[in-house]
Amino acid sequence: MPRISRLTREEVSPSAITIYDRYLRERGNVPNMFRTMAHRPEIFETIIAHMEAVLNTGTLPKALKELAIVRTSQLNRTPYCLASHTKICRSLGWTDLQLEELRNAASSNEFTEREKVAIHLAEVMTLDAHSYSEAEFKRLRSHFSEGEIVELMAAIGLFNYFNRFNDLLEMDPTPPASAEELAKAGIAPAAV
Repeated sequence: MPRISRLTREEVSPSAITIYDRYLRERGNVPNMFRTMAHRPEIFETIIAHMEAVLNTGTLPKALKELAIVRTSQLNRTPYCLASHTKICRSLGWTDLQLEELRNAASSNEFTEREKVAIHLAEVMTLDAHSYSEAEFKRLRSHFSEGEIVELMAAIGLFNYFNRFNDLLEMDPTPPASAEELAKAGIAPAAV
């Protein structure tokens, strides 16, 4: 049972309808997290813009950012984000073995040194950012530019926020949209 209600398309602001419809077209649903955030349109609309900037711009491969997101969500034990982003990782080419090895990335042969450094950054940022040593930062700099470090940290930080938001609200996985919901958005069910 959700701790806070999820708004339907009919209950949100006109500008949020545009976002809802885009998610329905692209994903076949509007994530429960965003349906909840829509109670505050200013937060909902800006977090969508922020998330899209973090995930869809920059120079880092989206696959690497998603791997760091999954590791962050593992550490926070967030089933909602794990379900969604593990699926995304698979669609971006990560194997089941790599996703299983993620918890032991430092000693795994499944990851490059650069990937291991990114995974370690996710671990330290999530568990104790104050403990990141100068030697670790020097290693990070040897694999990433300053802009890439900011980009990677933004993804990890954003999902630490999302993880905590979803965990406290006991967010459950988002089901596919109903045919009725798609029709209200002017989308044919076969189109998603």
